[in-house]
Amino acid sequence: MLTKTILAVAAGGLFAMASCVPAFAEDAVAAPAPATDAQKLNVELNALAPSQKGCMMTFVAENDLTTPINKISFELAFFNDKNAVDRVTVLDFRDLPVGKKRVRQFDMPGVKCESVSRIIVNDTPVCDGPAAGACKAALTTRSQLSVPFEG
Repeated sequence: MLTKTILAVAAGGLFAMASCVPAFAEDAVAAPAPATDAQKLNVELNALAPSQKGCMMTFVAENDLTTPINKISFELAFFNDKNAVDRVTVLDFRDLPVGKKRVRQFDMPGVKCESVSRIIVNDTPVCDGPAAGACKAALTTRSQLSVPFEG
């Protein structure tokens, strides 16, 4: 008799647990991925080349947001070979249409390319088109050089 009671309680517990499993599985499947996963604003440091004025910096930018950017600028901090901030400046990347790559070059007077040790994007002071904060939130950076480029 005791064995039958234990088996009945155990079987009831298993059925109760089994009925909960599909609910958890459905919740996991139904949860949508955040919309920002696919939406990115890619900016790549592509080249540094000595120029008559200083250092010509080449960037490649691609807008993978759902909205065209009519005008965007980035505030960049340039670090020197002693890992100290050499200068902070705002660069105007102009417009960035959706899904198009754009090459932007900036001649930085008085900067020696070989002394640039890293570049950091501090802010996006101008981002005309997407919702407020969308450009900074979607920003991804990379570098084709040994000089790190961080967002």
